[in-house]
Amino acid sequence: MNGGHEQGQDNNIRHWDPVCGRHLEAPEGHPSSEYKKRRYFFCSEGCRTAFERQAERFRFNELARAGALMSPGRVRWGLA
Repeated sequence: MNGGHEQGQDNNIRHWDPVCGRHLEAPEGHPSSEYKKRRYFFCSEGCRTAFERQAERFRFNELARAGALMSPGRVRWGLA
């Protein structure tokens, strides 16, 4: 995964808050944090603080979602 962003259909990068899941149109001016060489953007200081307290948990959840979506023939962790 790309640390809180994904490629949109119109080739614009869409950033999202890994804590609450909100999409951020423009990450400039929003709180951010770097964890394991990746920059994460947040909708508020509260989300940034929650991420920094449990950064590894959020990173693991992100990796688990990517693994579930890329596993051939199966869907895990309640993702469709």
